[in-house]
Amino acid sequence: MDNLEQYSDEAVKLGMQYGPKIILALVTLIVGWVIIKTFVRFFKKAMVRSNVEETLQRFLANFLGILLKALLIISVATMVGIATTSFIAVLGAAGLAVGLALQGSLGNFAGGVLILFFKPYKIGDVIEAQGFLGRVKEIQIFNTILLTLDNQKVIIPNGLMSNGPLKNLFAEPTRRVDLTYGISYGDDVLHAKEVIRKIIEGDERILKEPASELYLSEHAESSINILVRAWVKSEDYWPVHFHMQEQVKLAFDRENITIPFPQRDVHMSQAQAQA
Repeated sequence: MDNLEQYSDEAVKLGMQYGPKIILALVTLIVGWVIIKTFVRFFKKAMVRSNVEETLQRFLANFLGILLKALLIISVATMVGIATTSFIAVLGAAGLAVGLALQGSLGNFAGGVLILFFKPYKIGDVIEAQGFLGRVKEIQIFNTILLTLDNQKVIIPNGLMSNGPLKNLFAEPTRRVDLTYGISYGDDVLHAKEVIRKIIEGDERILKEPASELYLSEHAESSINILVRAWVKSEDYWPVHFHMQEQVKLAFDRENITIPFPQRDVHMSQAQAQA
C-alpha cells in the first residue's frame, strides 16, 4: 500500500508538472496544423494568380508544408521538455552529407525551379540550347525534354539549361525572314528587285508593318547579291521562308534572270597559249 501511495503521489506530481505543458503542446500542435494548412492554401492561390507553372506550384506548396510542419513538431517537443538540440544537429549533418552526395542533382533541381519560376521558355516553344534545336515537350524538376525537328527526344539537365546560353526562336510574336538571292552581273538589278517585291506584296502572310526591305548587299565573285528582309508572324516564319525560295526561282526563270553558279574567268597570254 505504501508503494502504491508513493506511485500515486509521483503520478500526481508528474501530472501537475507536465500536464499543463502537454495540454498546451497539443493545443499548439492542433492550432498550428490548421494555420499551416490555411497558409499553404493561400500560398497556392497566390501562385495561381502569379501564373506560376503547375509543377512548381505543387512542389513549392508541398515543400513549404513539410518545412512548417517539421518546425511545428520541433517547437511542440521543446514545449514538452524534450531536448531537440542533438536531434537538430543530427538532421543538419545528415542534410549536409546528402547535399554533398547529390550536388549534381541538386544543381539540376535548382535549375528546374528557376526555369519554372522565371519561364525563359515554356512547353511548345522552339529553342536552341546545348547544341540541340527542338520543341519543348516537357519541363520537369530535374530535366527539360526536347523533340528535335526530326522527332528525336533529347533530355537536357536543367542545371545546364539555367546556366548556359539559350535561344528561344519564337518567343516574340513576329520574326524577320532574311533571304539572299544572287543574280548575274549582266542582269538588271532594279528589275530583279521589282520581281522580288511583287512576290512579297502578293503574300498576305508577310506583314506590311514593319515594311519589307530589299538591298543590293554584295558584289560577290560570281553574282550580285540582293538581301531581302521581310517581317512575318512567328508561326509563319518557315512557311514564308520556303515559299519565297520557290517563288523567286520560278519568277526569275519567267523573267530570264540568271541565278549564277560559281565560275571564274581565266585569261591566258599569247606566250602561255603557245607554250
